[in-house]
Amino acid sequence: MIVTVTLNPSLHVRYETDRLCLGAANRVSGVLYRAGGRGLAVARVLHTFGHDVVAAGLAGGASGEMIKDELARDGVATQFTWITGESRRVLEVADGSTGAVTTFSEPAPYITTEELGRLAADYRGLLADATAAVLCGTLPSGLPAETYGSLATYAAESGVPVVLDAGGGALGHAVTRHPALVILETEADGGLLGDPAALVASGAAAVAVLSGDGVSAVTPDGEWAAALPEPRAVAASRDALVAGFVPGIALNWSWPDTLAHAVALAVSSGPDGDVDLDAYERLLPEVVVAARAARRRQIR
Repeated sequence: MIVTVTLNPSLHVRYETDRLCLGAANRVSGVLYRAGGRGLAVARVLHTFGHDVVAAGLAGGASGEMIKDELARDGVATQFTWITGESRRVLEVADGSTGAVTTFSEPAPYITTEELGRLAADYRGLLADATAAVLCGTLPSGLPAETYGSLATYAAESGVPVVLDAGGGALGHAVTRHPALVILETEADGGLLGDPAALVASGAAAVAVLSGDGVSAVTPDGEWAAALPEPRAVAASRDALVAGFVPGIALNWSWPDTLAHAVALAVSSGPDGDVDLDAYERLLPEVVVAARAARRRQIR
């Protein structure tokens, strides 16, 4: 079983309007609800690809119930730790006349120390049957930056590999707890949101670097880069790409096999986590994986 943890999930509410008029009453022609949050999206992709997955984390209030119901309709099992606060909502208003979408994001609920303690207990219970844990997304109010670090430590104590997709202080604390894989992304100017070699030296077993049309893996023993011969937007399907790494980490695949699977899965997945299995089977043998020598001096 794969456990994904989303500490700051959201309920996306989309209003469809013929024309949006600011400062006036607007009639809504359609309403759509969707569970949002990076870990939930990863869980949805893993489920649609046939993996046994449980979406865990924090949820509360009517929005939390709707998040759980939306995932249940997609067949994704959940085991949330319930909080007294209301899970945040993201309101999207689509203007049918222009195609523009205006978004309003609510603040995250405050998480108490007692709720954090219950989350830790629930998570440790799930680890007993877990083959991998995926920790990703932002932290809500009230949670210290070392929260992901604590969750990674619990997984390490249970012998469960961790895939970490976080930034800022949360990444800095968790990387020293020896996650199996850390996800990094390239910025618009081509720079990295972190130094892969430094993260490996700090404790990460491997670092995956996402770029526009490819992905690479940095480990103490070597580096690999993977992409399709004809450039395709790989990093745009970030959630599917992260999900693609998980079975390789859980089952100890080779890095070439893991990268090829992740790239093919990302390109063949839709925005809602739907996977085109025919496209995946067609694209998998086309992924080109190239090995590079490890940057040993930097890793030391």
